[in-house]
Amino acid sequence: MFKKSIKKKLLSFALVSTIAVGGVAGSLSAPEAEAKSIPNKGKAKNVIFMIPDGYSTSYATNYRWYKGEETVLDSMLVGMQRTYSANSKVTDSAAAGTAMATGVKTNNGMISTSPDGKELETVLEAAEKNGKSSGLVATSTITHATPAVFASHVASRADEAEIAPQLLDNDVDVILGGGKNYFPETLLNDAKKDGYKYVSNKNELKNTKKTNKLIGLFADEGMAPELDRDETNQPSLADMTKSALDVLKRDKNGFFLMVEGSQIDWAGHDNDAAWAMKDSEAFEDAVAEAVKFAKKDGNTLVVVTGDHDTGGMSVGGYGKGDANPEILRNVTATGDYMANELNKKRSNVKKVVKKYTSLDLTNDEANRIKLAENPSMEINKVISERALVGWTSTGHTGTDVPLYAYGPGSDLFAGLHENTDLPVMIAKAMKVKFKPGK
Repeated sequence: MFKKSIKKKLLSFALVSTIAVGGVAGSLSAPEAEAKSIPNKGKAKNVIFMIPDGYSTSYATNYRWYKGEETVLDSMLVGMQRTYSANSKVTDSAAAGTAMATGVKTNNGMISTSPDGKELETVLEAAEKNGKSSGLVATSTITHATPAVFASHVASRADEAEIAPQLLDNDVDVILGGGKNYFPETLLNDAKKDGYKYVSNKNELKNTKKTNKLIGLFADEGMAPELDRDETNQPSLADMTKSALDVLKRDKNGFFLMVEGSQIDWAGHDNDAAWAMKDSEAFEDAVAEAVKFAKKDGNTLVVVTGDHDTGGMSVGGYGKGDANPEILRNVTATGDYMANELNKKRSNVKKVVKKYTSLDLTNDEANRIKLAENPSMEINKVISERALVGWTSTGHTGTDVPLYAYGPGSDLFAGLHENTDLPVMIAKAMKVKFKPGK
């Protein structure tokens, strides 16, 4: 039986490595592709800014154990960044994204607009003014908070129908993600007239040849979780990243590309540890594509950081003094999907959970799921308890998050930074004129 699409998330969305590398490195092997060898000084012709939404050091540590070896990003760790917004110690994706795109703190919910309503220039727009191409890639709707902040300006992140035309008006050259519902036929026809090649599935994306402008919308709303990727004809985040680079590299003046692993955050909101790890894996695959390109090119800066933490994940918990995220490797469906497979009386709980997790539930665990108001969340809780992955929230938290960089200009990112420092340092690496608040 094919998997059904999971429920769409209305919350904001968010890979790899940790500050405590030394504590676990002894039992883990080196990654297949370490990000080393390119000089960290000099001008960056191209920038690939990658955002694993909701990703913090706990995700990084759990993911390393889940993978069973060092990650691609471990060798790229250079610092940390603070995430608070203008009106809260705990940011949302709109305010965090705005800070990382414009260099200005704003209120939660606002898209590249200051608290007093002023539109703020973004680092993507500054790059375009300097003759560079630009691109946005995400597994959420492409009009969602994080991609939106780089090329649109609205008072509320909820105005996705208003964000969509702004992405085209701002001449973003590559637009790949979900969100077909926000691009009516008239808007897509205008895009085609402006030279965009339009694709709607993995095969069409793979077969795209020699175009300078590309728009791909692969789902009506958000794309499928990586756990459900093989049940769709949707490209992976790595597929979209590679295709974006194939288009943007044609510009001799260089480019700015933002890539978001949106659903790490969605998984965190659901406290779905397996979904979080699988989408962290998908994000790492995309990072590997970016680093591969940067190694070959020699003039490309790759910057990676989460926008905030989601869920307050821990490594270990429940008073056990241990952690066992390795069991998440056997989970093949989200909690949402498993809950949809339960019959009306939920009498098949043990059978469903066994099928998709290889876990034999105790009678107590099965009864918890049968009686739960939200069976999906209860399934996720049981799996997290088995993996000893703790959670403190179904929302965001205010913890600092790790910062990674590779290539020319990567030395600029060392240390503890405000999230508003990032676009300034990116512009400096590109030698592009950019003034926050402009």
